[in-house]
Amino acid sequence: MKGGIRYHPEVDLDEVNALAQLMTWKTAVADIPYGGAKGGIGCVPKELSLSELERLTRVFTQKIHDLIGINTDVPAPDMGTNAQTMAWILDEYSKFHGHSPAVVTGKPVDLGGSLGRESATGRGVVYAAEALLNEQGKQIKDLTFAIQGFGNVGSWVAKLIHEIGGKVVAVSDITGAVKNQNGLDIPALLSHKEATGKLNDFGGGDVMSTDELLTHDCDVLIPCALGGVLNRENADHVKAKFIVEAANHPTDPDADEILSKKGVLILPDIYANAGGVTVSYFEWVQNIQGFMWEEEKVNRELKKYMTKAFGNLKSMCQTHSCNLRMGAFTLGVNRVARATQLRGWEA
Repeated sequence: MKGGIRYHPEVDLDEVNALAQLMTWKTAVADIPYGGAKGGIGCVPKELSLSELERLTRVFTQKIHDLIGINTDVPAPDMGTNAQTMAWILDEYSKFHGHSPAVVTGKPVDLGGSLGRESATGRGVVYAAEALLNEQGKQIKDLTFAIQGFGNVGSWVAKLIHEIGGKVVAVSDITGAVKNQNGLDIPALLSHKEATGKLNDFGGGDVMSTDELLTHDCDVLIPCALGGVLNRENADHVKAKFIVEAANHPTDPDADEILSKKGVLILPDIYANAGGVTVSYFEWVQNIQGFMWEEEKVNRELKKYMTKAFGNLKSMCQTHSCNLRMGAFTLGVNRVARATQLRGWEA
């Protein structure tokens, strides 16, 4: 099984169960040999020192070491956790079971982590967007993009789109939002964010309301932050023709219906943000083989998996005359059902 471990004050059993179920369908859509899992601790990681986070992680690992394992449950980083968290889990787990680098993914490269893992989710989003746009006869370099969220995923999406030649016209995060209809200088914006910790006061764009970003004039909207940001209050005002769901569940059911009636094409999260878990799978494979890949191979294989998955998703849509979201869930559920049937588990 595969899934992230999150440290967040709102973690509870219902959320973890729901996220594990979503991971089941996501890994099936990506066609990687995992079921879904999830874990978490209810805490506020920013209020804990590094030493406290380490002790918390090690005690947590002591409680779950017999539940996780190379061929049972392979954790990865999620909200509030990172490569260092995975390093602590690996070290603590190894005290019980011997050195086992494949027991976690998303760990530091020096401990067997994969090259390309840091950019994987964002890169996968761009590959997914390319697949959708190519199918529509369009190219990234000819379109404008608005990106909500400028953390790891959003910043990589912006950087890669900029490198391809696409025009990122608006970006937002919790610190503010900036826009430039002629296109933001993304390398300069990244440097500004690293130096100041915020998007405001960037000289290459105009300040805008963070709420305005979702309805900003653009061809492609990419939510990379929280769930439920597109809802019945703002969906009718969305100007984008395409939405690529880099965040988990950014579009609520009411918004989904409104946007579909407007003819907006939505690339669903269980496909669009599967780049992270796909490269986690590559990391697991490398650890088991004891042979690490060059970053070019990681990126090449990721593009192959994302492109193939989109083709399978579209075939499902054509077979059942449904939209992309229903096609993705149908693809995932069918694969799990087929595996269940082949193993003789059907009722």
